[in-house]
Amino acid sequence: MNRSRLHMDVDDNDADRYRAPALDKGLDILELLSEQKSGLTRAEITKMLGRNASEMYRMLERLVARQYVVRSPEGDRYSLSLKLYALAHRHPPMNRLIAEALPVMQRFADAAEQSVHLAVYDRGNLLVIAQVDGPGTWGISVRLGSRVGLIDTGSGRVLLAFQTSEQREHMLAEHTKVKGELELDRAVLDADYRQICEIGYSKKDSQQTFGVTDVTFPLLGPSGQAIAALTCPYMRRIDEYVAPSIEGITALLKDAAESLSMMHD
Repeated sequence: MNRSRLHMDVDDNDADRYRAPALDKGLDILELLSEQKSGLTRAEITKMLGRNASEMYRMLERLVARQYVVRSPEGDRYSLSLKLYALAHRHPPMNRLIAEALPVMQRFADAAEQSVHLAVYDRGNLLVIAQVDGPGTWGISVRLGSRVGLIDTGSGRVLLAFQTSEQREHMLAEHTKVKGELELDRAVLDADYRQICEIGYSKKDSQQTFGVTDVTFPLLGPSGQAIAALTCPYMRRIDEYVAPSIEGITALLKDAAESLSMMHD
């Protein structure tokens, strides 16, 4: 027997030896649901996977109990929760995002003469995972590692705007207020999300600090949903120094966000 055939036999034997049927069933369900926009009924999952109805029932109940899968309000459809999304953001790929983002953010800060920070969704609100100060004497920055509001910040509005409606509802349901976070009317928020999606970014007076305009662009994943938000808390100079305008920094921030996105036109 040649070495390549022997190697194939060893691989096949290892695959048989380390089988975990229950784990395979659970992963099959998660992979199937990840491809669906509006969830599936248990009967649909059973049929599409060619499995036994009772084993699918037990597996779905465990996935719901562990919060990887959620039921629709009516209780008849199953879809993915944001738990896998949250776990991914605590995994080394997040470190790669930070490593790629920091040089881009530094170039932006140098050109715009403004600070910039990168935030991701994490367990009900936002986590600032990267921060770069502008080169000038004056500026405002958000401390690295801070947890900031999901509802009343530019970063939160942009992250929520660029999600599927199902994901947005999950994020809002998991939302936990941070200190000082404002209560905002849902109709106002929905109107904001629509406008942000139409123009591609958010530019709004800060709801935390006077004299600051938050300009925020999404970092888009392959499916077109936001995986992070890049924000410049813009401060306008009023002395004789001529600094880049808000229109100028908006163009610079757009270029920075697009260069870090995984989806390009």
